[in-house]
Amino acid sequence: MKVYVLTAALLLTISNYALAQTFDTQSCEGKVLFESSNRGRSIQSALDKLTQNQIPGAVAAIWDNNGFQIWSSGYAKVENQVPMESCHLQYIQSIAKTYLAVSILQLYEEGRIELEQALTAYLPKQISSLIPNAEKVNVRMLLNHTSGIPEYNYDPRYVTRLLQNPNRVLNPEEYLKYINGKKPDFEPGERYAYRNSNYLILALIAENITGNHQIYMEDRIFKPLGLVDTYYRIEYENDYQGRLVNSYWDRFSNAHLENISVLQNSNVASMIGDDGIITTPQEALTFLKGLLEGELLKPETLDIMKEWVLRQDGTPAYGLGLTYSKFLGISAIGHSGGGLGSGCQLYYFPEEDLYMFLGINLGTVTESPIHTKAEKILEEIYMAILK
Repeated sequence: MKVYVLTAALLLTISNYALAQTFDTQSCEGKVLFESSNRGRSIQSALDKLTQNQIPGAVAAIWDNNGFQIWSSGYAKVENQVPMESCHLQYIQSIAKTYLAVSILQLYEEGRIELEQALTAYLPKQISSLIPNAEKVNVRMLLNHTSGIPEYNYDPRYVTRLLQNPNRVLNPEEYLKYINGKKPDFEPGERYAYRNSNYLILALIAENITGNHQIYMEDRIFKPLGLVDTYYRIEYENDYQGRLVNSYWDRFSNAHLENISVLQNSNVASMIGDDGIITTPQEALTFLKGLLEGELLKPETLDIMKEWVLRQDGTPAYGLGLTYSKFLGISAIGHSGGGLGSGCQLYYFPEEDLYMFLGINLGTVTESPIHTKAEKILEEIYMAILK
């Protein structure tokens, strides 16, 4: 999940014109599939509660022994009252880390990268010289967030630039200047601390090895799984035939929503590795299912991916691009994502043999009274899905 240092002064710098712009508002006319059962009705009812409490649009999808099912509520585009549908493309934010981790591990299987090798072995000096402790940090530490490399979006200069230039797409290498010269957070391998910077660097490594890691990901992940509605390194201002959701944000934490589709779109179009993917709920589930059922990696590599580093309290936290979580006390493997205009969850529950995707088109990186209400309703969704 993205974490931004946001102050009232910086928030005021966003252009109202930029926030007011919207994309093509035609409906994608997707087919909504759901089971007519007590569980299905409970999920739909809870989603409706979300959208009745200022969440613009919401979607929930599962894949279990009954196959794929999806429910939706509210609007993909509020201004023209375009209903949220199964075919709408969702910003999955930090879930992109799992996709990139798979690409890195596929390169590992090909013998083109070593997990214990320092990142300096895979980056040109003009790039690695910008990264604190580059010679001490290895690929595994980047993958499981034990590198100690600082977070680029903790730098107020980055936040200022982002908010003052909502239409500008950044070059991936530009992000490194926000960590250049910074003191490491801790010694490499010392502990776990989630940092988006790690996956930005991994993407630059993959780019250097493959020549074009977007094409590599498409060839090695998207095509084998038949993902035709999943896009990485998205094009700024491309609304993908009207199917990309609009994005909203309670920027002043006063329960007043604003359309920030332009800012959201340019921000995601700028990012690689730690973000940068849009997809449908069904294709997100297809990806995680394909990964965990062995369609993308060898069994022994998948086992490495699930070697969890621990939080300070001793509980499992993160593998190599996978998060270990619990929902209502039930273990889950997957990832979550959040940004200025989106929030989502993609998880597999081994005890239930069930895959789950949840998504909303409201920003989740700042406090909001809307989120306080939504958290209670989310528990109802989990209860309906898992119990």
